[in-house]
Amino acid sequence: MCGIAGFLGFDPDQELLRRMSDAASHRGPDDSGLWIDAANRVGLAHRRLSIIDLSPAGHQPLWDARRRVVIVFNGEIYNHRELQAGLERDGFAFTGHSDTESLVNLYLRDGPDFVSKLNGIFAFALWDPASKRLMLARDGAGVKPLYVTKTEAGLGFASELKSLLALPGLDKSIDPEAVAAHLGLMYAPGPRTMMKGVRKWTPGHAALFDSRGRCEREWCFYSNPSGPQDERMGAAEAQEGLLHHLDQAVRRQLIADVPVGAFLSGGLDSSSITHFARRALPENSPPECFSIDVRGQSGRDAYADDLPYARRVARHLGVRLNVVTIDPSSLMEFDKMVWSLDEPQADPAALNAFHISRLARERGIKVLLSGAGGDDIFTGYRRHYALHTERHWGFLPRPLRAALRLGSAVLPQGHPFLRRVTKTFRYADRTADERLAGYFLWLEDDSVRSLLSRDFAASLGGYSNMGCLAETARALPPGTTPLSRMLHLDQRYFLTDHNLNYTDKMAMATGVEVRVPFLDPDLMAFAARIPDRLKQHGVHGKWIFKEAMLRHLPRDIVYRPKSGFGAPLRQWLHADFTPFFEEYLHSERIREQGVFDPEAVRRLLEDDKQGRVDAAYPLFAVLCIDSWLRQFTGNAVN
Repeated sequence: MCGIAGFLGFDPDQELLRRMSDAASHRGPDDSGLWIDAANRVGLAHRRLSIIDLSPAGHQPLWDARRRVVIVFNGEIYNHRELQAGLERDGFAFTGHSDTESLVNLYLRDGPDFVSKLNGIFAFALWDPASKRLMLARDGAGVKPLYVTKTEAGLGFASELKSLLALPGLDKSIDPEAVAAHLGLMYAPGPRTMMKGVRKWTPGHAALFDSRGRCEREWCFYSNPSGPQDERMGAAEAQEGLLHHLDQAVRRQLIADVPVGAFLSGGLDSSSITHFARRALPENSPPECFSIDVRGQSGRDAYADDLPYARRVARHLGVRLNVVTIDPSSLMEFDKMVWSLDEPQADPAALNAFHISRLARERGIKVLLSGAGGDDIFTGYRRHYALHTERHWGFLPRPLRAALRLGSAVLPQGHPFLRRVTKTFRYADRTADERLAGYFLWLEDDSVRSLLSRDFAASLGGYSNMGCLAETARALPPGTTPLSRMLHLDQRYFLTDHNLNYTDKMAMATGVEVRVPFLDPDLMAFAARIPDRLKQHGVHGKWIFKEAMLRHLPRDIVYRPKSGFGAPLRQWLHADFTPFFEEYLHSERIREQGVFDPEAVRRLLEDDKQGRVDAAYPLFAVLCIDSWLRQFTGNAVN
């Protein structure tokens, strides 16, 4: 797990390449390397976190044994031992045993389409001097980040957006659609970033670029499955297949030459991953586990305390639990959070990931297994149950559905249950795809626009967050069930652009690699085949997974109340962050930036305080966007 950066077409300036690499030095504290081909104006940079093959043979940029192609690679290839064995049978030489060396040899044997053979998490750039082509690729689930920019000079790429800031001619102007997305969704759906000139590389895509940085070919080698379901599959078959594939995924992802630990919240997902890791590792080498103790909670957030459950699971499985305390003062680190994220994601869960990863590194753990993705492939979010309830009212004529919307809109927002009722019916009179997209919104499109200055809102044109997600849902094959459509949106955007981004960036800020067994391609493909009735079973999301894990975990863990991996933001925001808002709203900075309407933000803050709306996350997003503008553009909007 490392960081990569590079360019094609720019002046072959070693100092420029070094600045790109240094911007992400935290991603690879163990080693670094630069390589430039001045004649072809190509440069590759690498920062190394040594996980597999700790010897100098794993140094990057890495050439094949006969120095025909060179690569910089970030990630892990879990099937590389099988791939290496096949390559050695075909006569390819290896100087070490790193997975990176398998990639260059696969390219030489199979050509660019070799990427479809990989089971892993990755982003890489490979230069072929013979054909004078650069290949870029990113894993199918988007676990590893990859940012790309195209300027008049050429092509730039990097694991982190901040590395691209060194490139001359970079278009740093703000993308209004990304601002609107961060306010309404908490993330910008790919390929958008906050900068018009920088885009996130699409997961599961690869491309070849000529020596001038022009794209000759781009193709999709993997896409997250959304069906078809196997309606003949029964509960027993689903349980057996699920347990087999999860066990297999965890075993694959334990491959490392360093100790492996695990996140353990006490929820079903992290507890299941820990169970299978405990079973796969030697009896005397259980995984070190890490959890959080959250202080400053309140009923307004309906935030369930994870720690008692995490301790219960740790005792049950016989693993050591390390605990880090999170309190309202942690939120004061939001500037550092935004800088590490490259994006103004207003979710305190990112800080949790940072503090856990830092503690793991202090304990000598470089690799952590995460339960991320379980809710996105098996269901488990509240929106999945809300969608399930549409069978009771979705068939009603539009006027009656409009009445449901109007009636729920007047409910007070101070209680968690009433907030959920309001959100369930907020778009009741819209089309099915618009309702589907609406469950993802934290703030309505009209409310988002109202927070923006007049000129900035005008620059949005006809963009809407609902429209963006609904368009993706409409593009799915006919017959895709509503739940499968929602899970596709979860995987394509919420998982990749939100959860996986903050998990990777905050862990790598401390020099820790995070692996996600639920996103093993074989497990994801199997999960897509499981019928909806076995996933969302009445009020129980992830039902078939829960029933399967009753064989291995206590019932009170399997069926514990749902809790997000976050913090009581609503309580913290009002108890500790009012001074920040007041300072920001009274400063000249908000007017100089030209993004927000100060009076509109003030009204939203007051409405949230009075319980008329639930706007803690959008309000925190205002502060995070301000932080991003200060740190990445120096307040410049254009």
